Amino acid sequence: MRVVVALGGNALAKRGEPMTVANQRANVRVACRALAPVAMEHELVVSHGNGPQVGLLSLQASAYDEESTYPFDVLGAQTEGMIGYFIEQELGNLLPFETPIATILTMIEVDADDPAMKDPTKFVGPVYSDEEAHRIASERGWTVKRDGDHWRRVVPSPVPRRIFEIRPITQLLDSGTVVICTGGGGIPTMYLPDERLDFEDDHNPRTLVGVEAVIDKDRSSAVLARDLRADALVIATDAPAVFLDYGTPAQREVATASPDAISAYDFAEGSMGPKVEAACEFARSAPGRFAAIGALTDIRGILAGTHGTRISTDTDGLTLR
Repeated sequence: MRVVVALGGNALAKRGEPMTVANQRANVRVACRALAPVAMEHELVVSHGNGPQVGLLSLQASAYDEESTYPFDVLGAQTEGMIGYFIEQELGNLLPFETPIATILTMIEVDADDPAMKDPTKFVGPVYSDEEAHRIASERGWTVKRDGDHWRRVVPSPVPRRIFEIRPITQLLDSGTVVICTGGGGIPTMYLPDERLDFEDDHNPRTLVGVEAVIDKDRSSAVLARDLRADALVIATDAPAVFLDYGTPAQREVATASPDAISAYDFAEGSMGPKVEAACEFARSAPGRFAAIGALTDIRGILAGTHGTRISTDTDGLTLR
């Protein structure tokens, strides 16, 4: 099978844990132990989050001086390279030496008129107390929102439209390469409307620029899996599956569901909601494909259908485990 695995942020930096290189390497090492058997048996593409890393880089740069503040598209490119390096090295230590592994910096097109540009919702960076978050927001012009018991910075999260590097990613997969791409949801870019390049070129009449935003990595992973014609999209998270009435005495674990059946339920917008939406989007893209949500440590069971929540148009209704 051709499998796309979207690693959750907990695979790289656990909540409340100091974001040191040593901690991130240790977390990536654990993730790669689960990924290595998949790479041995299937064509594997790995995407990943970068919210904590990109937020920290932004904070570090702005603490120096205003000229050192980098926009989020540039920070996204930096973190794609850094995290890709970690994954390449740790996964390479587990796979046969001759297995090629490559990281692709991935640009994603978004719409300049996306409503998300006016309503920031994507959490980035470390967590803060109430007082500290609002002080920093006032000093730096940030928008902050509550994330559980803490506060974090939020930036726009526009809908991904297409992936520019889909052809080289496909070529690498066809040659047997494990590909790491679309990190952090990809580098957000857009075309400036009604603007031509300095030179006359009828084949490329518009200018591509970066966007101060962070794309949801699960939604980008769904676009990636769709355009790669993948057989499966696995959205790895710290929960073993999708639950109905999560956190209540009535919570129930979903085993299988059709996209229509699971979309009838409401899930938290800041956590499971986007994952379910991305899974449904991919499952609807073609018959025979399936998306699954569950714990990375259960990935072999997830692919076998014994663990996690599997979403497919081949399924009728919704079953509980």
